[in-house]
Amino acid sequence: CRWPAACGARHMPLASSMWRASSGETPLADPAALRRLARLPGTAKELRAMEMLVGSGNTKLFLAGAATEANLKAADLASSSVLFLATHGLVAGEVGDIGEPGLVFTPPAVASAADDGLLTASEVAALRIGAGWVILSACNTAAGDGRAGAPGLSGLARAFFFAGSESLLASHWPVRDDVAAVLTVRLFEILRADPRLSRAEALQRVEREIRNDTRDDPYLKSWSHPSAWAPFSLIGDIDG
Repeated sequence: CRWPAACGARHMPLASSMWRASSGETPLADPAALRRLARLPGTAKELRAMEMLVGSGNTKLFLAGAATEANLKAADLASSSVLFLATHGLVAGEVGDIGEPGLVFTPPAVASAADDGLLTASEVAALRIGAGWVILSACNTAAGDGRAGAPGLSGLARAFFFAGSESLLASHWPVRDDVAAVLTVRLFEILRADPRLSRAEALQRVEREIRNDTRDDPYLKSWSHPSAWAPFSLIGDIDG
């Protein structure tokens, strides 16, 4: 769960209600609880900026009502070079008794095993992803898998590697919606402007830019705070 520019911290527990198909089956997320999450106005801006950067003919964009778990599972992820996901990221236990992390998509009217609005780590691992780079522009995507004492990167990050990704941009704590919409796009702009740079070098440059940005926000009053520029890490083949 990213932080919205005007609503304070977005990393909040959801209502504990949940939906079960029947006794003994895997619990599903409650779509009503997911709909109570804060809006993410920066995500549409972020993804449209990426589309403009690489060209609409080279992208497949899912926004709002089209940004569903079912549509992602049905998409041809094997032939994509970059998979860019900008949404709420939840750690294990934030949705009722669901004991694994996940990414929130536009919730369906009624939850089903195919689409309850939460793409869990185990569901990610079952995907077939051909992208050399997966951008997880969401909170806590480098967190553990939910087991007691689980190490970092054992949740969503590991699941995306199981699914076929070669490298990730993932976060170690809640990210801010206003800053993420700038940071991720600027990262690709820097790489395009100087292809000699590694991804690590480009991330270092964009983090420096964010840290030196004079803009402020209602929460911490400055983009120089590490919460703004430091949550993301490159994992895997960072040279690209």
